[in-house]
Amino acid sequence: MKNIFSRVATLVPAAFCLFALISCSDSTDNSEPVPVTEGKLRIEFDNVVGDKNLVLNSVSYLNATKEDFIVTKFNYFISNIKLTKADGTVFTVPQDSSYFLIKEDTKATQFVTLNNVPSGDYKAVEFMVGIDSLRNTAPIEKRKGVLDPGGSMLEDGMYWSWNSGYIFLKLEGTSPKGNPVNNKFYYHIGLFGGYKDRTVNNTRVVNVGFGSIKATVTETAMPEIHLLVDVQKVFDGPGANISIEKYNSIMGGQPERSQDIANNYAKMFTLDHIH
Repeated sequence: MKNIFSRVATLVPAAFCLFALISCSDSTDNSEPVPVTEGKLRIEFDNVVGDKNLVLNSVSYLNATKEDFIVTKFNYFISNIKLTKADGTVFTVPQDSSYFLIKEDTKATQFVTLNNVPSGDYKAVEFMVGIDSLRNTAPIEKRKGVLDPGGSMLEDGMYWSWNSGYIFLKLEGTSPKGNPVNNKFYYHIGLFGGYKDRTVNNTRVVNVGFGSIKATVTETAMPEIHLLVDVQKVFDGPGANISIEKYNSIMGGQPERSQDIANNYAKMFTLDHIH
């Protein structure tokens, strides 16, 4: 009799544990994944000169070397956009949807709308000024829209056919210190490191943090990040102070000077507000 009670005492806890395991297993199997929602986010690139709004062809400004200048064209490429959430996770905009040409003479281009952005609170945006080497050297059929070397690209003049590369930033204007013949100055900055022959790499990655502010994306709310883009920084930045009188034209044939401007334009962008 004693042996029977001992066996029963041993079997009861074992059966209880087996029941508990089955219950836990059933609970896990019945769980459903949390759905991921998406929304939109917009970035405005608002071109300014110091504390003044940029106006083409008429308003005169003063650069860091105290030279008067008027801007007649201001274009630049933005690409490879990434958004950082408050929890540190990063959303990378798909490559084929991550190339934009910002033009001062076309207001619509200054608003970049990103679709299918995961919902959440975002604390920073990162992007490249310029076009990365992989896309510079990609087959033509993979370079559509603003990257198409033909079509509107010919009108905007943002592609060097002789060098098979994109011009990342184009700043043109007039100044009493410009070319003695016509007072013009031209800064066309490109070069991505080279395909066969090595060149300088004038792509620059910019990261703008939002501080205590957050850009909150939901299915129904689209935040707009308002960035100021200061033309003054092209002349005055960590690269060098660029004098129009000394350099009324800087293009691909002046790699060191083009690098100075690239280092400068990496500092053009600051957050104004988010709404």
